[in-house]
Amino acid sequence: MTIYVDHTHLGRHVTGLERITLELFSPAALAPLDVVPVRARGTRQMVTTQTFGLPMRLAASSSSILLCPGFPPSPLLRPFATRVLPYIHDIFLVSRPADLNQRARLYMAAPFKLALRRYPRFLANSGDTRRKLAAHCRPDATIALYRPPIRNVFALEPKDRAERDAGPLRLIALGTVEPRKNFVAAARVVSALRAHGFPGATLDIVGRPGWGDDWQTLQAFPGVTLHGYQPGGRVQQLLHDADIFICTSHEEGVGLPLLEAQYGGLPIIAPDAAIFREVLGVSGIFVDPADPAEAAAKIAAMLSDSHWRPRYLGLARQNLVRWNALAIADRDAVIDLIAELAGPQTSRRRAYRNDTVAER
Repeated sequence: MTIYVDHTHLGRHVTGLERITLELFSPAALAPLDVVPVRARGTRQMVTTQTFGLPMRLAASSSSILLCPGFPPSPLLRPFATRVLPYIHDIFLVSRPADLNQRARLYMAAPFKLALRRYPRFLANSGDTRRKLAAHCRPDATIALYRPPIRNVFALEPKDRAERDAGPLRLIALGTVEPRKNFVAAARVVSALRAHGFPGATLDIVGRPGWGDDWQTLQAFPGVTLHGYQPGGRVQQLLHDADIFICTSHEEGVGLPLLEAQYGGLPIIAPDAAIFREVLGVSGIFVDPADPAEAAAKIAAMLSDSHWRPRYLGLARQNLVRWNALAIADRDAVIDLIAELAGPQTSRRRAYRNDTVAER
């Protein structure tokens, strides 16, 4: 019995997809299960391994299973669907086709739709993703929660945030600049703030350019700075300097940066949608990104409370404790699920191999 884990997408970009794979599907994260990561070098080898290499591994051994935490399973994996466990980050591949580039439509969306119709079990990163997924997959499919724990990846500290003096309002957003992230809506909210009582309001956007023309559109907004990809130390400084974190995404499975920013005590502005209420609980400030004037008014009302900084600092701490407790409980259940899928011959010993399978 071998438990393979698809790591072929690692080493390209450091996005939420890669971070979740490292956090939840590394040998250390899945210990005491004995798992074997399958890796690739470069995009061409990634595509070849995902399309042909992984199906060949399952065809060669009737007792092996495969965990797919990144890209959707290849269509050639369909005959082995009972031995494949995909991890679903979100369903935007089927819910927002207009936000996909041509490569994503061909290589990701089509296999994703096929997997939803055919596969008997999935892992989901949130209750909202599980609910949305259930509307698209087969009626008897099992969908288990595997929420990611949130670490302080940017080594944030609240420091003087609770007593910080008032100054020009600084908002920050993190993520790849592409249509799904909807940063243009955040820029419009900042423009509304600048026009109604906060003339010095600014927005720092940290993330590499993606597909689409949002980058060019954002360059025309006053007060908006596009930083591109930045190393961790620079992101830490920008988050420390910011007053508010803002997210205006059309779709998120979890939204890791929202929770990670809470280690710095930042208030979080997010769309009034089920996933953000699940993730942020009572700690979030929920707005309609399509109505920048109303969103700005809601932010201004929050800022009118002279104690807003210490209040949201306390709410952020409480929310991180709440979320991480849920994630710990999920991990134990998922380890049991994978062990059951692998069969009785799978040993749940504390020692595990740190083998790495590389396509050559």
